[in-house]
Amino acid sequence: MKKYLFLLLFLAGCGRAPVDTLKIGVSATESDADAIKRYEPLRAHLEKKLARKVELRTATDYSSVIEALKSKQVDVAYFGAAAYAKAWLVTNGGVKPLLGTLDEGGTSGYYSIVVVPAASPAKTIEDLRGKSLAFADPNSTSGYLAPSFFLKEAGYEPKTFFAKTGFGGSHEMSIMAMVNGTYDAAATWFYSETRTNPLRMEGKGIIPKGSTRIIWKSPRMPSSPWTVRIDSPEEFNRRFAEIVMAFPKEDPEGFKFQSAQRESGFGPVSHADYLPVIRMVEANLKQRKQE
Repeated sequence: MKKYLFLLLFLAGCGRAPVDTLKIGVSATESDADAIKRYEPLRAHLEKKLARKVELRTATDYSSVIEALKSKQVDVAYFGAAAYAKAWLVTNGGVKPLLGTLDEGGTSGYYSIVVVPAASPAKTIEDLRGKSLAFADPNSTSGYLAPSFFLKEAGYEPKTFFAKTGFGGSHEMSIMAMVNGTYDAAATWFYSETRTNPLRMEGKGIIPKGSTRIIWKSPRMPSSPWTVRIDSPEEFNRRFAEIVMAFPKEDPEGFKFQSAQRESGFGPVSHADYLPVIRMVEANLKQRKQE
């Protein structure tokens, strides 16, 4: 009930913006307040370059942003690879990706990881047999879909291998639940050795430094895309992509603040980049229907 109430409030909030306002929906892996603060430099940069009001809408619930894009309550969305795949499926191909983030080395993509408390005796996934695992969100690539898919592929069916699994509600909340002892392990995201969700949480003082340890990492997946509907004007798409790609050079301090100095910029992506993720999402949806 709480999830659906949040969705209604999110969509209602989106609907208050004037027609000439560009509305951007962001699926945040942190609190709404932190996300709004972190994306403010880019929002202001877009507003200046486009000469129109730009409004940012955030939600820790991935489904809210997917629904907002589908129902035209937001014009552009930024969410994980699996959320893009889900949006593409529920709109029957009605969305397309424009840009993805690039890591420090200039490459696109990221991983799902399973972490345990630093003091845990677990060294591998096998050591978690009969233990508990916290996922982030049902529509999160790194926080649920990828670990579910790849662990099952490796012979670790989450439903039977773990004594308990559950959703923390967001990446930060699932890690906090693990650190606080509610779960033995948690799934989250990893871009590089210096850019992971646990490290960002340490930097924000949410969890103690060195309190987690990685014991599993998935194959590489495409990065989170900036996404528009298929009917979005090509001139707008070109201009939006142009402005976002120039953001790191034109406002380096703002970009450093948004990326926590762990990204090098943005690069073009295509629907083809996300085909493996779409197959993964379809497989997970099929399994859930059979349960």
